[in-house]
Amino acid sequence: MAILDFFINLLRDPRGFIASWIIALGPVWVYSPLFLIVFVETGVVFFPFLPGDSLLFAVGVFSADGGGLNLAASLIVFYAAAILGNTSNYWIARFLGHRIIDSGKVKALTPERMAKLDHFFAKYGGLTIVITRFMPFFRTFAPFIAGTGHMNFAKFTLWNCIGGISWVSLFVLTGYFFGGVPFVQEHFEVIVLGIVAVSVAPAIIGAVKTALDSRKKAKATGAPTDEPELEAEEALRAGLECKGE
Repeated sequence: MAILDFFINLLRDPRGFIASWIIALGPVWVYSPLFLIVFVETGVVFFPFLPGDSLLFAVGVFSADGGGLNLAASLIVFYAAAILGNTSNYWIARFLGHRIIDSGKVKALTPERMAKLDHFFAKYGGLTIVITRFMPFFRTFAPFIAGTGHMNFAKFTLWNCIGGISWVSLFVLTGYFFGGVPFVQEHFEVIVLGIVAVSVAPAIIGAVKTALDSRKKAKATGAPTDEPELEAEEALRAGLECKGE
């Protein structure tokens, strides 16, 4: 519970946490917890709820003149965290993914569903890795699915680097250039929550859209309408379509 409270508070007020870490750890070592948070969010499939977007934005704010952080160092550290995190997630899935699926302990990861996801990544692989960077939750699952489906590592690495650099650059530089605006300073928490809401919206819209389509199809064919789970690849497909519109 304490860990959950910590991450909830970090999500609500990343600026306060970063300020306290700069004071406690200094402008160099402060990058250690920041690197770790982004690495774990993207590198460990069990932690999709960490506040990557808002944290990057807040770091950009502190990377402006007088903020205590250095812009170049911030970009390099987070480029590394994002790319290495996804790479770690990929290889964990590559070595252990099928063992987890075959054990049957994770009901959502059935061999049949993963076979469909293999086909999905074969068709949308590169685009999926890049776009899901900007979608909380999906950016944690995408490299795991890619690794389990044995997506070519060279191809994965290329799109992983493009997605990681684009994601970090967007949020850090947005914070850097606009974080000093008085309106942003006065409404920082609201803006941070707005960033999270905008990022999550395509996934939620995609899931709802898929659920409604499933109900319509079931009603048209006379099949049961109380399916317990959405097909993972359909929800992801709908989310990507919403993100691209």
